Amino acid sequence: MKALVLAGGTGSRLRPFTFTSAKQLLPIANKPVLFYGLEAIAAAGVEEVAVVVGHHGAEVREAVADGARFGLRITYLRQDEPLGLAHAVLLAREFLGDEDFLLYLGDNYLQEGLTGFVRRAVADPSAARLLLTPVADPTAFGVAELDARGDVLRLEEKPDRPRSDLALIGVYAFGPQIHAAVRAISPSGRGELEITDAVQWMIEQGLRVSAETTERPWRDTGSVEDLLEVNRQVLDGMTGRVEGKVDPDSTLVGRVRVAEGAVVRGSRVVGPVVIGAGTVVSDSSIGPYTSIAEDCRIQDSAIAHSVLLRGAHVEGASRIECSLIGRGAAVSPAPRLPGAHRLVIGDHSRVQLTS
Repeated sequence: MKALVLAGGTGSRLRPFTFTSAKQLLPIANKPVLFYGLEAIAAAGVEEVAVVVGHHGAEVREAVADGARFGLRITYLRQDEPLGLAHAVLLAREFLGDEDFLLYLGDNYLQEGLTGFVRRAVADPSAARLLLTPVADPTAFGVAELDARGDVLRLEEKPDRPRSDLALIGVYAFGPQIHAAVRAISPSGRGELEITDAVQWMIEQGLRVSAETTERPWRDTGSVEDLLEVNRQVLDGMTGRVEGKVDPDSTLVGRVRVAEGAVVRGSRVVGPVVIGAGTVVSDSSIGPYTSIAEDCRIQDSAIAHSVLLRGAHVEGASRIECSLIGRGAAVSPAPRLPGAHRLVIGDHSRVQLTS
């Protein structure tokens, strides 16, 4: 089995961060979210992977390289515009050949990994296997209706009246039948070749489409809120380790990871927290559920439930919570302006000024 990983797209919900960086490279516990998926693919025994990239393709290539660090052999495919998941399958036709393959969205985080899903797809082949999860608002997702056996009867993309609460979460296993399906469909109303349309075409051709359901934590990290929630989930499973320098005037509580080259001075850090190499934290309160990337400077500030990207600088911030602070960004107190009063006072008025 091969894998096709999508690492393009515009990331509109994560602007302005995605104006300058691929959304799949935004960090979760100081590791790009894309890396979690690649590690899960390698752990599932898949070795050959094509990564579909867009406008930030050079940055993705630099970060992932040839895939050797993950135990993978990676090929890159360029998708100039976000024309849909089925379009990505069209682009990858030569790479995929007639082999079964895993399709995975690179900004997904799936806590349980992919090993079980891949194993079951190999043991019980079908034209397609979908991974589903129950959601509170199915109208925001592709939704599957299943029969008594657990096979898919029907797929609908963001239906007004969902037939179930089972949403597609961006993990698919396909046989070679998918190639005829993606050639047979037309662009949707939003101008994309929808993978749901391709799967529905296979169902209508009488091909078997199976499904399995998970209730383990899953997130599409396409918004700030979801990214912070995934950061919380990953930090919850982290173990503490101090490799950098922590002075005697500092206190570490719970699971705190201080990377080699990081410095903590005169501060209180309440885990789970990860502090990247080259970062200096002084006279501050950090955590819980906070990831601070490499080469940051935190001084005289309090930060919790947040993610700071490489080179961020925070000084004199009395309290920052639930925030995402970009690379090289600076946060500092506003200058104090001289106080003044502007008055329009009628005849015979009396006004008292406290300062």
